Amino acid sequence: MSQALRRPLLTVDDFQDWEPPAGMEDLRWELVDGEPVAMAPPGLNHGAIQSMAAMLLALHLRTHRPGCRVITTPGVIPQLRARFNERIPDLGVSCGSFTDGRSLADPVLLVEILSPSHEAKTRVNAWAYATIQSVQEVLILSSTAVRGEILRQGEETPEIVVGTETLRLASIGYAGPLADFYATTDLT
Repeated sequence: MSQALRRPLLTVDDFQDWEPPAGMEDLRWELVDGEPVAMAPPGLNHGAIQSMAAMLLALHLRTHRPGCRVITTPGVIPQLRARFNERIPDLGVSCGSFTDGRSLADPVLLVEILSPSHEAKTRVNAWAYATIQSVQEVLILSSTAVRGEILRQGEETPEIVVGTETLRLASIGYAGPLADFYATTDLT
């Protein structure tokens, strides 16, 4: 009888101390079911949307919710198989203190920027984020059109916002034109 050799699954603690293979240190990594997975470098529109979203949300929080902050590419731990998963959204908003300095313990809002080549993976991550008790909303922003989807806890159907329509994020009391998130892209 033959047996396949399997590498042991990494736990979140192992992953946070893990070193990527030589030549791959500059990639972003997340832990998916115990396996480190490299994330593709974002496109220019993706980066422009991420930086504008971070700025707009940070300015809003500074004025209206000073106890909250925006974190770029935070590690978050879904409840499902928590020991073996640390996902990396594009942005996270937390109104709590940092517990360990390595992952965002109590995010209220998570933001993903959807690239066409990674749509399935992004949607799987959004599902995983919904298992985090503190997450009230997940915002998915398209990188190919001025379009957002807001997934809210307890609601089965996402709210779709397009163009100059108002984006409302109840989790942080934000309201503003969706188009502002796309101001520095070539999509406007």
